[in-house]
Amino acid sequence: MKTFDFKIDPLTGEQYYEVYLRGQQLLTDPLLNKGSHFTIEERATLGLTGLLPHGVSTLEEEVARSLESYRRKPDDLERYLFLLGLLNRNETLFYRLLMENLKEMLPIVYTPTVGLACQLLSKIMRRARGVYVHPDNIGAIDQIFRNVPLPKVRLLVVTDGERILGLGDLGADGMGIPVGKVSLYVAAGGLHPACCLPVCLDVGTNNQRLLDDPLYLGYRHPRLEGEAYWNFIERFVLGVKRSFPDAVIQWEDFAKHKAFTLLQRYRERVLSFNDDIQGTGATACAALLTAMRIKGSRFSDQRFVVAGLGQAGFGTVQHIRTILEEEGLSRDEIRRRVFALDYQGLLFEDDPVLDDWQRPWAQPRSVVADWKLDDPNRITLADVVRNARATVLIGVTAQTGLFDRTILTQMGENDPRPVIMPLSNPTANSECTPEEALRFTGGRALVATGSPFPVVHVRGRQVRTSQCNNLYMFPGVGLGALVSRAARITDRMFVAAAKRLSAMVTPAQEAEGLLLPEMQNIRDASLEVAKAVALEARDAGIGRLAGDEEYDRLLRNAQWQPHFAPYRPGVLG
Repeated sequence: MKTFDFKIDPLTGEQYYEVYLRGQQLLTDPLLNKGSHFTIEERATLGLTGLLPHGVSTLEEEVARSLESYRRKPDDLERYLFLLGLLNRNETLFYRLLMENLKEMLPIVYTPTVGLACQLLSKIMRRARGVYVHPDNIGAIDQIFRNVPLPKVRLLVVTDGERILGLGDLGADGMGIPVGKVSLYVAAGGLHPACCLPVCLDVGTNNQRLLDDPLYLGYRHPRLEGEAYWNFIERFVLGVKRSFPDAVIQWEDFAKHKAFTLLQRYRERVLSFNDDIQGTGATACAALLTAMRIKGSRFSDQRFVVAGLGQAGFGTVQHIRTILEEEGLSRDEIRRRVFALDYQGLLFEDDPVLDDWQRPWAQPRSVVADWKLDDPNRITLADVVRNARATVLIGVTAQTGLFDRTILTQMGENDPRPVIMPLSNPTANSECTPEEALRFTGGRALVATGSPFPVVHVRGRQVRTSQCNNLYMFPGVGLGALVSRAARITDRMFVAAAKRLSAMVTPAQEAEGLLLPEMQNIRDASLEVAKAVALEARDAGIGRLAGDEEYDRLLRNAQWQPHFAPYRPGVLG
């Protein structure tokens, strides 16, 4: 049942919410609750007289009060619980607080603290958010969506909880990830919180710890697999198409063998994308574009080594390939410049355990015929970096210290400005630190990481490191796709977004070592990404026809700023 609707007064042009709740119900609805900000008139007309203290606070005063309470919390988990409680109590206040303190609070509402919260979610949950779809209620999917109290859902962040961050199968406790991603869509991208819905596809879990835990709240069965799983997914997607035909679906933290199938199966049928594949790859591509600008070089002049060809690695090499194709290289020429490794070492065409998405990046054995190798039966990362004369090294393996002194020193010998990108997170899983990358390359490396790191002082200068955070990409992609009314989300949109994001990095920032814009400018970055996506949709013939200036106006208007709208009482017909 809808709890409110967006309205415009035909006489004055005032925008307001027509509210269908009264009294205590209104105070317990997080999207509608204003706390002490309710005006005297609203208190009288909405059944709130006597239910609030006398004082009427401004939003700024409520933010100051909340920030003081937040900073009293003793540890990150308590700070996460405080913010989650605020989100469940007063969403407008939560988003204003988050936006004004994003750099401080981002590690709390998302990685790394959200990982700890997901491991404990059944024990710390105070109020469920979003919707949970499981085998016992999938037959009522239309009713589930009718139960959503939001006026118009335009974005769904969906997980089945099988590959939560680097933590594996957390079942229904993985819902913390869609909740966190929705928060970032609003804070960074500017989508209205009333348009965003977190979804858990609770198809069971194979995590024995959860199955044995009497406090676990999820569907207490082994995971659906095979035909039963895909039938479940199909019923869910059809339900989305019936209830929210214009909405974007973001697939989030699925196991890799399912993630690739989901992306290919549904990208032409519904407006959808996979952030772990496409968003990660596009953000890394933006950092590489900046690095090439600093080097005064082209992608086609580089030799790329990518350690870890899962979802993130695949997304990265796909975007590298697109740029190389734009520079005129053939598929064979591209393969001679991109060397991919996974757990078995360098990937070869005759490897019987290759996944389908890995095969285009496997090398013929002839490539290594004249290489000097420690063990011809397994080509290691050190072998590839040395023999291929790598100039760009990217890691998405979650193997701490994989880029050791030998490998980093070799990168420094291979190129005057080697690009080194240890993208695994959290921080403890990074393949190397920026300090190590700079120390072993004589301070010459261009570095971007997956986790936040402090400033490095090297050879009398201060070097800052950009974090290749998907936050730079997914909120703007969702916003741009929705505003342009795109028929689908394409790989070309992500490449266009990467180019626009890289172009935001100033010469002064490049001189400090940054390969991506400042995180405090994330709203501006999201707007630029959204603009690139919308214009690419238009130019590809799959988005609405509008001029560049019109799109700029539409996108700026679409970015919601957290404020308390005026309320008027309404009655559901």
